[in-house]
Amino acid sequence: MTGANGEGEDLARAPWIPGPREAADDHADLTAPARRPPPADPPEAPEEDPPPDLSHTVLKSLLGAWALSACSGAETRAVEEHLTACAPCAEEALRLRDAVTLLHEERDLDLDPLLRSRVLENCLGRRPARIPVPAWATPYDAETARLDALLRDIGESEWHAPVRLKWYEDDRPVRRKSTVAGVIGHLLAVDGLVAGALGLADPLGAGVPELTPTERTERFWGSLDRPPNRELRAPWREQSHALIRTVSFAGRGVSNLTVTYGDFALPLKDALLERAFGCWLHADDIANAVAYPYDPPSGPHLHGMIDLAARLLPAALAHRRRTGRAAPPRRLVTAGAPGRSLHLEVEGAGGGHWYIALDSPAALGSAEHTVAQVAMDGVEFCQLVAGHISPEEAAAGQDGDREAIHDVLSAASSLSRL
Repeated sequence: MTGANGEGEDLARAPWIPGPREAADDHADLTAPARRPPPADPPEAPEEDPPPDLSHTVLKSLLGAWALSACSGAETRAVEEHLTACAPCAEEALRLRDAVTLLHEERDLDLDPLLRSRVLENCLGRRPARIPVPAWATPYDAETARLDALLRDIGESEWHAPVRLKWYEDDRPVRRKSTVAGVIGHLLAVDGLVAGALGLADPLGAGVPELTPTERTERFWGSLDRPPNRELRAPWREQSHALIRTVSFAGRGVSNLTVTYGDFALPLKDALLERAFGCWLHADDIANAVAYPYDPPSGPHLHGMIDLAARLLPAALAHRRRTGRAAPPRRLVTAGAPGRSLHLEVEGAGGGHWYIALDSPAALGSAEHTVAQVAMDGVEFCQLVAGHISPEEAAAGQDGDREAIHDVLSAASSLSRL
């Protein structure tokens, strides 16, 4: 609207912004009024070209390109204007657009967990590392990297999400409530056993007596002045990097260095494999707590974890016999001689065949003296060793001596701990 005095016309124009002031000098007339440039009209929006006048046949032939978003702007407007007036073409366009959606496979935004391994393998194939990571340390390197990738992807509040830890003690299930941050504190404390054996700083401090993993975790949690939070991620990751660097520079002899867990000991190469196993299982606990997809380790790494558990089973079975929780051996064998064995057949990625000595940890398991057989999935076996499932829930296939099967499965669950 325009007023009688023309004010409406002034309001419709773009607001005038004064230009830069001219510099004053000795000859300037400071009393003269400043020159005001005429106001500029606002720029006009470019007009779109009208849609081309195309025949029904041509417009129908463009439906496929329109469904694929391959038409020009003018053709798109012509087709869409035509679809509002032609029902048969509108139905055909709808069918074509639905068909196009089937050409694109739905994918989530999460990166393939094996992407890092493939990239590193490709890079190392082109130029080998000057100081390569020992093969026996690569499972720990891979599992800590996968867990760190998960932690980078969760929000602040999810660090306090409840996590229920579970394992077996004295043939009874044990449950412990914690949080995502608390689990990272647990990994930091137990990995400190390996750090101490390598001469690195212990997160519990200097002069700490030999403690079991559970005792170390409880002491670390108790030393915090506030509930665990995301600040624990940095020291845990720095410690894992330091462990990998140290074993890489130390050379071959370091693999047999003894790591003491309080009530038992492992050579360093097995200790790092055990820590990779614990990292994976607790990462899976965290992933379940925050509803995050998480895959098992790669086949070769999973095979190494299963092999370690199978090698520990004869000693665990002998310990259970000494405490009266397993049947006594049925025959005496000398060290290195074959005795009765259980055939453990693990299926899936990382699977294989193991013969578990039943009569003595020093005896040799062999196929010739097999009295029982158990067939299980690889991840299921690891869940049993971690104490996440009971011996009664495990083992899809069983055949032979039932007493031997029960003793071995119970010995597997007794390997679990916090």
